[in-house]
Amino acid sequence: MKTEQSEFWRGSFGDQYTDRNSDQSIISSNMNLFEKIIESTGFLESILEFGCNRGLNLLAIRQLMPKAELSGVDVNAKALQNLNQVDNRVVTMEGTIESFVSENMFDLVFTKGVLIHIHPDNLALAYSQIEKYSRRYVLLAEYFNPTPVEVEYRGHTGKLFKRDFAAELMSLYPSLTLVDYGFRYHLDPIYPLDNISWFLLEKR
Repeated sequence: MKTEQSEFWRGSFGDQYTDRNSDQSIISSNMNLFEKIIESTGFLESILEFGCNRGLNLLAIRQLMPKAELSGVDVNAKALQNLNQVDNRVVTMEGTIESFVSENMFDLVFTKGVLIHIHPDNLALAYSQIEKYSRRYVLLAEYFNPTPVEVEYRGHTGKLFKRDFAAELMSLYPSLTLVDYGFRYHLDPIYPLDNISWFLLEKR
């Protein structure tokens, strides 16, 4: 499914984003985040990330759960190539969250800094994909705002939207309930992340 937003990330801007986000220290911060989440989930056999980029989240998870089956979806071919060069065990698929098709379900389906870049008109489809492919857990790690708002992103409009994604997802799918949540601050002296609010949900 092609959208203005997906084509934006598929092209040169997405390539530049991939190049900027190459600092391996991000993996340490991600490991600290996922350690907290795994306290609630326990071992996960299969994990799917929508919008995996070059895999800095999946590579952190790999160190925490080396036997887990990891899969990543992204629109940017350069990012997926980078990921495959580092860990060729990750199953990667080029495409959007909205167009993803698989016969499999996954113990955990997650996004991290991805829903914020999907146009609000397409969020319902994105939510349905997340719920559809989750066998048990959903993790949303995004910029939070109690009401929907658009924010200019690096000089571009129509590319970044903040809202309460978790509340909307639980409202659409009452079988999803909140397990845990938290916030990671960009000035954390040891494990900084970019002001991410995360919400772990479970299917019941």
